[in-house]
Amino acid sequence: MENHPDRTGRTAAEEVAHAWAGYAQVWFPGHSELYAQWCSRTAADPDLLALIAALPPEKRTPLLVFAAARYLGCGDVPYPRFRAFALERWEEVAGVVLGHRVQTNEPARCATLLPALALVAERERRPLALIEVGPSAGLCLLPDLYSYEYDGGPRLGSGTPLLRCATSGNPPLPDRLPEVAWRAGVDLNPLDGTDPDTVRWLEALVWPGETERLANLRAALETLRQARPRPVLERGDLNERIADLVRRAPEGSAAVVFHSAVLAYLSPPDRARFAETVRGLDCHWISNESFFLDAAGDESPAARVGYFTLSLDGTPLAHTGQHGAELHWLRD
Repeated sequence: MENHPDRTGRTAAEEVAHAWAGYAQVWFPGHSELYAQWCSRTAADPDLLALIAALPPEKRTPLLVFAAARYLGCGDVPYPRFRAFALERWEEVAGVVLGHRVQTNEPARCATLLPALALVAERERRPLALIEVGPSAGLCLLPDLYSYEYDGGPRLGSGTPLLRCATSGNPPLPDRLPEVAWRAGVDLNPLDGTDPDTVRWLEALVWPGETERLANLRAALETLRQARPRPVLERGDLNERIADLVRRAPEGSAAVVFHSAVLAYLSPPDRARFAETVRGLDCHWISNESFFLDAAGDESPAARVGYFTLSLDGTPLAHTGQHGAELHWLRD
């Protein structure tokens, strides 16, 4: 790839450096200090920047490059050793990057989605038909099969994993789990959570040092293996398939379309098209993204840096931790 300036006047390598410095400053601190180190030092490393800049634009994220290196056997090591591994085996790293997607399947996000799901269940008074866009292996389609502990309080549910979440702002925490009649999702590349190589990739996507996240992932994958029936995961473009999935929701159920950390991978026109499509369907819409997308499809950055915005039917409800450990409610 030629390293010509983009519309901002930055070359591809400079754009990578800018984006990766942002990850190092905003998303990794407090979650994975090793990734913060790898990311900040890569952002100042001309050799690695040149290699990353030669990847397609959508493949230049540190989440994908770091996961690829760890998938190939790079340990959670100091930056000089990571750098040596990446430079020596770049062709293999790039091959994994090109053949995979960032499909982090974070079951703990169910802890922040649950209050919104409970609001829908309370309003509808009938079972929910959960429809996720970008479900990866489908772990966030199992919220009623896990258990929860908010602010160290009593356990809600009896399944595994036990998902712990700290809250503020007096969120409407449910006293029971919603009844789920159907689980379905659409993804460009749906994953089989029972396949060992897929599990290896999902584990590589968990950031170094986050042992509880890794334990939750493994427990949730076991719950998925035992679930009967398993979620219906279909391959396709969300804008092309979502209406059909909503129409297929079982009679007597309330359809709920939801997504978490997915729409950032769509272009702005595709995001606007998605909002318009969902707004016209007979369903509720729960969004948990790094920006707020209102019912008209207009975007605004999340008001709290480093957090997602949780919304229901185009109304913001809370700021949430990116991996489900925090819920900061905005409304009574």
